[in-house]
Amino acid sequence: MIGKVMRGRRAGGLLYYLYGPGRANEHVNPHIVAGWRHPAELEPPLRPDGGRNFRNLIGLLNQPLAALGDQGHAEPVWHCVARAAREDRVLDDDEWAQVAHEIMNRTGLAPAGDDDGVRWVAVRHADDHIHIVATLARQDGTKPRTWNDFYRVREVCEVVERHFGLRLTAPGDRTAARRPTRSETEQTKRKQWTEVPRMALRRHVVTAAAGAGSEEEFFRALEDSGVLVRKRMSRRSPGEVTGYAVALPSHRNRSGEPVWFGGGRLAADLTLPKLRARWNGGTATRTEGNSLGEGVRVSPRWELWEEVSAAAGQAAARLRDAAAGDPGAAGDLAGATSDLLHVAADVLKDRRLRDAAEAFDRAAREPYARVPQGTPSGVRLRRAVRMLARADRMPSGTSLIADVVRLVNAVAELRAAQGRTAQATAARAAARCLGGTVTTALPARAPVRLAAADFPQSNRPNPGTLPSSSGRSAGPPRPSGPRRPRR
Repeated sequence: MIGKVMRGRRAGGLLYYLYGPGRANEHVNPHIVAGWRHPAELEPPLRPDGGRNFRNLIGLLNQPLAALGDQGHAEPVWHCVARAAREDRVLDDDEWAQVAHEIMNRTGLAPAGDDDGVRWVAVRHADDHIHIVATLARQDGTKPRTWNDFYRVREVCEVVERHFGLRLTAPGDRTAARRPTRSETEQTKRKQWTEVPRMALRRHVVTAAAGAGSEEEFFRALEDSGVLVRKRMSRRSPGEVTGYAVALPSHRNRSGEPVWFGGGRLAADLTLPKLRARWNGGTATRTEGNSLGEGVRVSPRWELWEEVSAAAGQAAARLRDAAAGDPGAAGDLAGATSDLLHVAADVLKDRRLRDAAEAFDRAAREPYARVPQGTPSGVRLRRAVRMLARADRMPSGTSLIADVVRLVNAVAELRAAQGRTAQATAARAAARCLGGTVTTALPARAPVRLAAADFPQSNRPNPGTLPSSSGRSAGPPRPSGPRRPRR
């Protein structure tokens, strides 16, 4: 199950859309399945002409906002979509109501047993998803907190998947890059661009960061690639750069100004502080590598190709050793592998390498954008990558691709040993893009037994059948039954 959180300004316009026909007449039988009151009290009544009268519901939702006044959020409408996978069984209204109550409980917007939480409704107009509409003002006149609401929704989705036997999805550990919004995707199709601007910029930034050894080299590489760069300067320390934003020359808004994306809007590990930590970590580890005698320095007699191949081979061996012994000891090698893929794709102009780099993207990151401890093998591989980025002419990349396949498979083994299935899957997909043999089988997920506290009982008038955290019996488990056909 996937949950997506959005913000808006008008609850009325959103409700009209949810009860309307949809963009392609896809909305069927819209109705409220849960809310801060019983759904029967909140359902908009039918007018004589067959339409819905939303006046009372909109007024009730907006009352706390009026009481909060200017102290509220700039975008006071909280909109959450919870969607099941296409292959999942169809949940009934009572099950979707339990999902909605648990989302509101775990986000802290309307905790179970708190009658002063925000006002909200959950609308269902399709078999596989619901929309939660809430106004961000508590009924006691205070302003609710929305900090990390997306990650709380992700936690609920994981619990729901296990409780109802749905397909398990990846955790919200910030290893996935930011996806393009619907408007960005539609604009790309409308203007017949070959790539969504957000994805193109992320590729440029990752490639520039991989080939750079310092902040100055990074910004210079971005400008050389044709990307517009805007540095954010410190207000306290004049001349100090605290962040950056990038834009494509062809991507402009209605006013003709470039559409800027900060590094954090592209991926969690592309902020300037994270990039600085990566570059500083590499510098600090070079001394460690020399003291360990692991041959970090490159002999002038070595050819570039030999050094890249040797560094990739050493990194693959280190990854397999770590997977067998200490899976947490070689996280930086996964990031260095991503650097090699992006730079090699840029230098060789090889479509297979570019597809593999994009597929591998998630496998490279540590959870919650942590910068892993550097290793001598990682330093050597990144140094070889920077040498590759500065090369003017390169021979055929056939032998390099063979080295990369072995390296990518080693990362898949590491991520599987760490129990990070989504990242292992990304590495396996990259190996397939390169035409390599995938040698790592993903571990089977063990069945999970939920404790009662994993999904506490909601305060809905008809609580349903989920385990109760209050100690009261919630009734026998609901039989799943045969899968119903979708409308």
